[in-house]
Amino acid sequence: MPLAVAVWGVVLLCVLLPAVAWGCAGACTTAAVGVLAFVCRRSHGPRGQRDHGGFVVVVLAAMAAAAASVGFALPARDAVTRWDGRVVEITAEVTSSASVGRDGRLWFEVATTMLGPSGSPSASRAPVRLGVDPAEGFDLGARIRAVGESSATDAGEHSALVVFASDAEVVSPASGAFGVAAGLKSAFVERSLRLPEPGSGLLPGLAVGDTRAVTSALNEDMRISGLSHLTAVSGANCAIVVGALFWLTAVCGGGRGMRVGLSLAGLAGFVVLVTPEPSVIRAGVMAAVGMLTVLLGRPSAGAGMLSLCATGILLADPWLAATPGFALSVVASGALILLAPPLARGMSRGMPHPVALAVAVPLAAQLACGPIIALFAPQQSLIGVAANLIAAPAAPLATVIGLLACVSAPLPALADLLASSAWLPAAWIATTAATTARLPGAQVLVPAGPASALLVAVVSAAVAIVLIRAPARDLGPNIARASVWARRGAAAILVVVVSLAGSRVLLDGPLATATAPEGWAIAVCDVGQGDAVLVRSATEVALIDVGPDPEPLSACLRSLGIERIDLLVLTHFDLDHVGGIGAVQGRVSTALHGPVAEESDRRLLEDLVAGGAHVDEASAGRHGMLGQAAWRVLWPLRKSVAFPEGNDASVVMEFDGGEVPRSIFLGDLSAAPQRMLQRSARLTPYAVVKVAHHGSADQEPGLYEMIQPRVAVFSVGADNDYGHPRSETLDVLAATGAHVLRTDEQGRILLGLRDGELQVWTEQVGR
Repeated sequence: MPLAVAVWGVVLLCVLLPAVAWGCAGACTTAAVGVLAFVCRRSHGPRGQRDHGGFVVVVLAAMAAAAASVGFALPARDAVTRWDGRVVEITAEVTSSASVGRDGRLWFEVATTMLGPSGSPSASRAPVRLGVDPAEGFDLGARIRAVGESSATDAGEHSALVVFASDAEVVSPASGAFGVAAGLKSAFVERSLRLPEPGSGLLPGLAVGDTRAVTSALNEDMRISGLSHLTAVSGANCAIVVGALFWLTAVCGGGRGMRVGLSLAGLAGFVVLVTPEPSVIRAGVMAAVGMLTVLLGRPSAGAGMLSLCATGILLADPWLAATPGFALSVVASGALILLAPPLARGMSRGMPHPVALAVAVPLAAQLACGPIIALFAPQQSLIGVAANLIAAPAAPLATVIGLLACVSAPLPALADLLASSAWLPAAWIATTAATTARLPGAQVLVPAGPASALLVAVVSAAVAIVLIRAPARDLGPNIARASVWARRGAAAILVVVVSLAGSRVLLDGPLATATAPEGWAIAVCDVGQGDAVLVRSATEVALIDVGPDPEPLSACLRSLGIERIDLLVLTHFDLDHVGGIGAVQGRVSTALHGPVAEESDRRLLEDLVAGGAHVDEASAGRHGMLGQAAWRVLWPLRKSVAFPEGNDASVVMEFDGGEVPRSIFLGDLSAAPQRMLQRSARLTPYAVVKVAHHGSADQEPGLYEMIQPRVAVFSVGADNDYGHPRSETLDVLAATGAHVLRTDEQGRILLGLRDGELQVWTEQVGR
């Protein structure tokens, strides 16, 4: 384990600070030579000293090799990053499975063979992440050509460059074993989609890791409930395959050697089928080591083997050191080997041992992985263990039976029977995810970073200390007393945490609306750098944009007691305005939207229609009623040539009457369309304005002078990279006499009318 930790540390340093790679390699090599010389001079000394010295030499040599591996890879990566911000043409080979991103694109990794300006690329070999419009054929091993805009990644990212393809084609499809695997998976996805929801789109993900058919709403539910690992070809999927083959061989009378051999052979076939990309190989190696050492009863050897495997993987692909997936795979496998058995022994005092073991496996993974998740993700699942326990009986059935259905594609009747049989456990998991994700307090929002990771680590350690109770007879008197005090301290920490969590559950559940005033008519949700504004009149609610992420919007809707959206307005399709659509999927009656530019925009609208919404494009002149309030679309103009789509064609809405302050919401308009809006619309003073484009500097002062707002609201993220709201824009609003409100300083903002007077409530005092 010290070897793995040392190599991981130096690799992480070198990929985050590439300039030190060769310096680290030289320093470690020099140190290794020095220690080796010292050991050789003490060749006749005590054996213990020689062994320790030899181990130090091995560690230093491995660290030097890891740093050198980074150094050798840097020139090729640097060569492609110089194309940052330019349109490039690439020829490449697909090296990973494909998945649909939140932007609707199909994303996968490739290894380039040619890269350069469109029409004249040159030889290049570097890892690139490519996003294309969804299409068939982008399978592992396929050779592709693409043209698109490139963007260099930050230090530590596995891919050196990201390319947003505007044009992409498959030059030659996957062949050999990869071609066979791609054909089997495509047939399985098609067969699965003929089954009813829930579960049909999830089944290929559970069985072979193909998540292209998983809806965005279900994907969000799986993440919140802590079940995403079941579709990510994680160690859990690989462990199920290993365990099933191990058990089946044992039932057939095979010896231990045969069980191990067939299990590993089956795992290798599974890895080829689901796509042997680095993350899958990593998960397969970790699962093989973890499961086999447990099954063979050698957990102590398993920890050493796991460490050696992690070291080997880092030497082969150093940039995995900075990826959350690698850390989660290693830590989860280590928890399975080292933490799950003592947890099971401790809990078996209060429950049957099989039940304790079933609880201990997901609990150990949750406790060990929680601090790592807190480093990168702003959410912590509070129902992950419970959801995994509920889904646990179904996961192996869906994986194994679905896998058999996939490989049985040449026998359609058998494949249909197996797919239908696997549908029920897949539907069980989908229903579990959807149900648990909507529980009050299903997850808690915490700022990602070291502080949150430390807090989660303390809580995880407290849980483990309380549950792992070694018998007093196994400990010396001093250690026994220290153990008692440690358990008491851990119990005190848990009491505080449970009290705070219980309060949060109450505030998110039965008391969700207790802190919201009755008289609000406009609610500006704090969704970070994005827009999500609610307008309420009588019993009806409109929502203008949905922010960049579903969870902040979901929290805002819960806090205000909003279950249904009568009118959804998507001003335009930038991610900071539509990324949170999963929070309202299936809960919308009518949707208006700005001009559609890309295929991903159309798919988003199709999902809304599938969820029961009536969808139509907005244009100036459309009007209607929301409860007792009148609404009107002021922009964009019909068939505008000057502003066809995007920010400048944002839908601009006004609301008035029905206890709603007269208000205008300017989307992301820049100065030019603002000037045209002045000329085309009959604008009179408004009580409230949602300032355009989060307060960017590109504003038309004359517009704000014309509408004379009493309150100017900025929907903006704290410490955003754009410097929004800009000082120039704040000065423009100050000149009109408007009272400025900002979500980055005041959190959620509520406005309403009381006896004709404008009332304002803010979540925080602000500056």
